[in-house]
Amino acid sequence: MWIWIAVVVVAVIIMGVAGVRLLGRLDGLRRAASRLQKRQTEVAKLQQSALAMQETVLDVQRRAELIQEHAALKKG
Repeated sequence: MWIWIAVVVVAVIIMGVAGVRLLGRLDGLRRAASRLQKRQTEVAKLQQSALAMQETVLDVQRRAELIQEHAALKKG
């Protein structure tokens, strides 16, 4: 009878240790997921900034072309 009790106690201890280790890993995963979400937010902001910058560059390019055309008309 004592042997069965000892086996059950050892099994419970092993399960407890495994559970604690699993919870530790889950906490690490939770932190990693949080960092990933922050990075995704940063990426979205950078994409918006890049699009705005691209529009600005295209606008400046159009203005430069108009200025070149205007200068060419003045010469001719």
